[in-house]
Amino acid sequence: MRKNKILIACFVAPTVITLALMYVYPVVRTVLMSFFRVESLTAPTDTWSFYGLQNYFTILHNSSFKTSMVNMLLIWLVGGAITLTLSMVMAVILTSGIRFKKFFRAAIYMPNIVSAVALATMWRQYVFNYDYGLLNDMLQLIGLDKFQWMGGDAKFWSMLAAFIFGSVGYYMLIYISGIEGIPTDLYEAATLDGAGKVGQFFRITLPLLRGIIKTSITFWSINTTTFFLWTKMFSPVNTEGSTIVPVVYLYDTVFGGKGVVHRDAGAGAAVGVVLTIIIVAVYVITNVLIKDGDLEY
Repeated sequence: MRKNKILIACFVAPTVITLALMYVYPVVRTVLMSFFRVESLTAPTDTWSFYGLQNYFTILHNSSFKTSMVNMLLIWLVGGAITLTLSMVMAVILTSGIRFKKFFRAAIYMPNIVSAVALATMWRQYVFNYDYGLLNDMLQLIGLDKFQWMGGDAKFWSMLAAFIFGSVGYYMLIYISGIEGIPTDLYEAATLDGAGKVGQFFRITLPLLRGIIKTSITFWSINTTTFFLWTKMFSPVNTEGSTIVPVVYLYDTVFGGKGVVHRDAGAGAAVGVVLTIIIVAVYVITNVLIKDGDLEY
């Protein structure tokens, strides 16, 4: 028995050590760093000076951080509502027995296979471009003037539209897996009782997908807080107020950026802690508001 425990420990030890070094240590270091004045991420701990909650007060009173939080909230709320709704609708349609469902499923998921950099470039250069973009060509066909899709506040909504396009397929597959796990007997019984497709969706499909919906909301929250690449692709030269999000503000604060004179790793760590707290809060609130039913599969 003792030999078995030793053998198990030998197999588990590499994983535990790797997890501690690659995940636990950085998390603990980041949390501690958020309470100290630290200029560089690589600064030795003996150069840190205790700062209390001042790093948090600094970022909460920073106008760029406030703007980034508003942008993140819009991405999470507006983008999430559109993305998760479209994903649900497409999943329901593709599991309803329509023809060529494999083709449509692959076509909708295709943007997730393409590199995000290539996808963002395609939208910027071939869809939103002022001179030869697809949208402005369509506006001219119906006699309207061109629109500056990449200018001012419109850039944020253009970026969000492109991000939604690349995200729908991913969540669609999550919903499809959930719908296909619901016993067909329930739908057959509902049909015999005279329930239509709409009634079956709200009385059977939606209640039995509550666990999947909670998972999707959690994933979307994580994707929203780590929204970095799309911002950099739509504002490649300098960080702009129309596209800035907290993780980009964190990057500029720690590594330097437009308008950042002094790097501040402590403030950057505080941003990371705030984002983590937000994700945990969303997860807890979602689990409180959306409870699994007795018929969850």
